[in-house]
Amino acid sequence: MRLTLFAALLAPTFALAVGGDEATPPATNPSVNCTGGMVWDVKTETCVTARESSLSDDQRYEAVRALAYAGRYADAQIVLATMSDQNDDRVLTYLGFTHRKMGNIARGMAYYDQAIAQNPDNLLARSYMGQAHVEAGAMQLARAQLTEIRTRGGRGTWAELSLRMAIDSGTGYSY
Repeated sequence: MRLTLFAALLAPTFALAVGGDEATPPATNPSVNCTGGMVWDVKTETCVTARESSLSDDQRYEAVRALAYAGRYADAQIVLATMSDQNDDRVLTYLGFTHRKMGNIARGMAYYDQAIAQNPDNLLARSYMGQAHVEAGAMQLARAQLTEIRTRGGRGTWAELSLRMAIDSGTGYSY
């Protein structure tokens, strides 16, 4: 109850956390209606392959977030493969997330490590890594990521709250 009230009171804060719009579940994105790794192209108003679309990397990233949130991890990976900078910490974070959710924990953790090496202030990668530690029962490592999130200015963000809730409940979150 107390945690739910806390989350409700801070909900407006989440919209500004973790790099802006990464703090909340992605808005409805038409790409979730496309299949086979295709994305919605706003110019043609059709589903097209991510590589053929007129989408920018930022728009592809939003499609990745929506697909990952919908549990379509393989489709998200197809779109991630079309991003122009495969070493971008956002790409690495979602490669980590999708691999972890597909059961390849070691590969997911390696991507999180790469994302954090690229950008030590990537709070989302730290939160996902911490949640992976929670799922593995490595609570001390999860708490270390929570401390890093707070130390790096992430107090009150979705990254902090979701990891703290995972630590409290003993389970991770899909977003």
